[in-house]
Amino acid sequence: MSLFPIFLKLQDRRCLVVGAGEIAESKIHSLLAAGADVTVVSPEAKPDLIASANVGLFTWHRREYAAADLDGMFLVVAATDSLEVNAAVYRDAVDRNILCNAVDDPPNCDFYFPSVVRRGRLQIAISTEGESPALAQRLRKEIDEQLPEDLGPWLDDLGELRREVLAVLPPGESRKLLLHELAHRPVCSADHCPSRRLALQAKDALAHQ
Repeated sequence: MSLFPIFLKLQDRRCLVVGAGEIAESKIHSLLAAGADVTVVSPEAKPDLIASANVGLFTWHRREYAAADLDGMFLVVAATDSLEVNAAVYRDAVDRNILCNAVDDPPNCDFYFPSVVRRGRLQIAISTEGESPALAQRLRKEIDEQLPEDLGPWLDDLGELRREVLAVLPPGESRKLLLHELAHRPVCSADHCPSRRLALQAKDALAHQ
């Protein structure tokens, strides 16, 4: 089965995590980092998660999971230490057409959490379709060691320059080639930046046509 790779916007989306132990902790933090509105259901929780819930980072219901917990949810993660509970969460989610990941249980997953290399807005996600998370983690480490640390700020400047180009140049092959060339050149926010001057030259050329 081939997976469809996407990057999903979760800002203010309601997401449920069932479980609040070692297995669930990283998933909760990942959802929070994406801006999700997270609800956690678990009879117990790790002390640091309790502290996070107490300051309002997410909502914690201190009890056992119930199918009604899925009502209104956009996405769910089953991350308890019980395969039976995780499978039940998955079945309930399927019945409601809600995407679900049962951690470390590929047959009960609609999606997988990839290993991710991050540099600001740049994200490189690696998935093995659940076959070997350890391999994905090894590849993530190798890629991470090879990428420059300043890629994040560079991408921010490149994105700003791209928006400037899109605002002044009409769609077409010339604009496409310029954007591809800029992606290969150093970019900064200064007016004397060579890449910015290249973009301005294209704008001036258009104005004189």
